[in-house]
Amino acid sequence: MSKRIKQIMASVDAKLGVPQAKKAKESKKVAETEFKLSAPQARTVFIAGDFNQWNPSSHSLKADANGTWRISFGLNPGRYEYRFIVDGEWQNDSGCSSFVENPFGTSNSLKIVE
Repeated sequence: MSKRIKQIMASVDAKLGVPQAKKAKESKKVAETEFKLSAPQARTVFIAGDFNQWNPSSHSLKADANGTWRISFGLNPGRYEYRFIVDGEWQNDSGCSSFVENPFGTSNSLKIVE
């Protein structure tokens, strides 16, 4: 990510009052954080984001009987950009109300952990 994009993101965060992610050794308050997506016809759903270095295959979600895919894991307080990979296609979280532009001309979903 370019220095300019990082500066823009920091400026937006400051205006919104978004807490910055802390280094693991500085923060002991890990919050169990759930991500979910309704995709009844999907065969596979993964999540990629800041928390897993955008690895598109390291975090798979599990579907319930209604087709809602879920995953939970611990995150330190801060802001996390992410996207879902549904049957190989990248998409944003339709249940998320916060998005940020990414360097690829699209947007990422934004999760704020307090």
